[in-house]
Amino acid sequence: MNLIIVATSIGFGMIPIAAPTFYHQFPGWFETIFHSGISSAAIMAIVLNLVFNHFTAGTPDQPSVIAAGRERQLRYTDIACLNEGDYFQNGKLYDAAGNEVPLCEDDDHHPAPRSAGRSSKAAEPSRPSGLPGLLETPVHFRSLTAHCPPRLIGPSPGASIEYGTSFHIQEYPMPIPASPPLECDLLVIGSGAAGLAAAVTAAHHGKRVVLVEKDPVLGGATAWSGGWMWVPRNPLARRSGIDEAPAQARTYLRHVLGEHYRAELVDAFLDHGPEMVAFFEQHTALQFADGNGIPDMHGDAPGAATGGHQLIAAPYDGHAVLDLLPRLRTTMRETSFLGMPIMAGTDLAAFLNLTRSPRAFLHVARRVSRHLWHLARHGRALQLVNGVALVARLARSAEDQGVTLLTQAPARRLLLQAGRVSGAVIEQDGVEHSIRARAVLLATGGFAHDAERRRELVPHERNGQATLALPPPGCSGDGLRLGESAGGVVARDLRAPLAWAPVSEVPHGDGSTGHFPHIIERGKPGVIAVLPSGQRFVNEAHGYYDYVDALLRATPEGEPVVSWLVCDHRFLRRYGLGHVRPAPLPISAHLRSGYLKRGATPEALAAACGIDPAGLAATLAAYNRHARDGQDPAFGRGSTAFNRRSGDPGHPGPNPCVAPIEHGPFYAVKVLPGCFGSFAGLRTDGHARVLDAQGQPITGLYAAGTDMASVMGGHYPSGGINLGPAMTFGYIAGRHAAGLDAPARSPRAVTEPVG
Repeated sequence: MNLIIVATSIGFGMIPIAAPTFYHQFPGWFETIFHSGISSAAIMAIVLNLVFNHFTAGTPDQPSVIAAGRERQLRYTDIACLNEGDYFQNGKLYDAAGNEVPLCEDDDHHPAPRSAGRSSKAAEPSRPSGLPGLLETPVHFRSLTAHCPPRLIGPSPGASIEYGTSFHIQEYPMPIPASPPLECDLLVIGSGAAGLAAAVTAAHHGKRVVLVEKDPVLGGATAWSGGWMWVPRNPLARRSGIDEAPAQARTYLRHVLGEHYRAELVDAFLDHGPEMVAFFEQHTALQFADGNGIPDMHGDAPGAATGGHQLIAAPYDGHAVLDLLPRLRTTMRETSFLGMPIMAGTDLAAFLNLTRSPRAFLHVARRVSRHLWHLARHGRALQLVNGVALVARLARSAEDQGVTLLTQAPARRLLLQAGRVSGAVIEQDGVEHSIRARAVLLATGGFAHDAERRRELVPHERNGQATLALPPPGCSGDGLRLGESAGGVVARDLRAPLAWAPVSEVPHGDGSTGHFPHIIERGKPGVIAVLPSGQRFVNEAHGYYDYVDALLRATPEGEPVVSWLVCDHRFLRRYGLGHVRPAPLPISAHLRSGYLKRGATPEALAAACGIDPAGLAATLAAYNRHARDGQDPAFGRGSTAFNRRSGDPGHPGPNPCVAPIEHGPFYAVKVLPGCFGSFAGLRTDGHARVLDAQGQPITGLYAAGTDMASVMGGHYPSGGINLGPAMTFGYIAGRHAAGLDAPARSPRAVTEPVG
């Protein structure tokens, strides 16, 4: 049946490609919806799947699961007992009044006859030992209208499950009891990669760990990231035969970081990065995929590698975290397709080549049809890649290791006792609670949305121009303020205070505005970036940090910091431009919103954008004169391995990054200074301990991720230099807080089991 569904979907999806006028006989809205082969194939697949599953739904004679807990599962025969307000806790079902509801107790998942009545004896829900009321999250059921029972996916017990389409299940934590005070070994504040890595590491070594997150969902800025980690000499690279000298990465960083090179931090990162990867591979649900073909950004610097430094969390099936799914942040709206994250590499290449390759079309049809099916059944993507895969794998690992995960629980202040940090006061449901801890880790995501600190540290902010921050709004400097309250110091002598990224503002149809990071298209052949004067200012195929850094230097003091990415019609339909997707997706909505500007000639485009017409025309003429031969003498596009990797290997010209811009109409998108996060954070030592004004560690206080001052000194030597150090110093902090004081060692291959 699945083969029939796929074949039928593909045939339906080929209609707009084989017969592009097919939909013209229908109303305009119908044509818009079905314009894309992606959409039509996927919609046909979802319709067929819905029909198929309707007629093959479970029956009362089949074992079915509607919810799962750590100690037992509810089955089809339990449905009659479920009413609004029921909750599942400590392996038992209770009604809204706290009375236990009896469940069938057979162990082989065969339905057992029983009464659907309530127990006459009121049962007070028992509390687990240790941290009262926090070790298990009750599941509250609402709107349980059973039109058809859901089906068990995989062997039971403990299998991954799918909820039935007619059940709407909402999960949220029970309130924290006011007393007694909670106690733990490590309190982690923040739930991005750094915080989760530290929590998992410490819990693996037998420590009681509580992680608190102020947002309703876990993941922080990591969930909205590409998920790449820069970890030289990592085990995946070594297993692939990439065995670089231990000194190579240090040589590279010394040249790129210059005066901002801090040997203690760099050594700790490079020494323990490979060990961190091995630990998570061997002991947790976090598995990796290599990025061995990705070069370092500054290929002309001594020590730059042509590959072997990058890795990413392997794609993850969301069915493995169904119990955690309501508390996991979804992917960033602007960088997803219908809410589906797209992974760099072969996945992204298939989407870009959708109309050019049958294999790419099959890949996209399969991905999108599965995604729409998941949307229909679960309301969100379950094919997890990039940052959401990293967060899901870490959250699964934390839950499995017994970490207490609390959401909507912001930390209000640190607890200080006898000169050391001894915990924190958090707030939940408007009530403050004290959590006593032997150590506290700050990993709240930096200050990208702290307007006051940005004005203090960013020159153009003081001129009234805001930086377009890509992290979630919750990354607003909480960790830095908490650290300063305990005597910590925020570094202000870095190369840059923020991790720059070129960003455009995206007006959505619902009236909201989003931010789109320009990462992919800048290196492709046939696009340039210009100032309002119409002049170029950068090698557009260089790194995203370099783009904004050059833009800031090229903008006269006091003037607005703005640029435009300019291309022609051929480029737009081949690669897209910012939030504008390539063919066959339509561009009309972007033109109507003003996000995308268009002109029949360069001068007309300049007038639409507010660019100097003569300046843009002269720049395009000079660029095209050399681009026809694949050359860019002005800025050297395609001159480094990183440039060429960012280009199009299928481009027929001699340079994968260079093509003329001459096939009108012409298009442009305004690009402003933005950031992936912050670099200016709390000063720390090589163990991730926060330092005071005298450079001494503050006992009991750690910082990692972007709450920690950038290991790279505010530079951006390669993609992944945020998450690689975040994971590594989270791991270092978790070990140190667990009493495993690992001294710095010389770099080596990590082949033995790591604890």
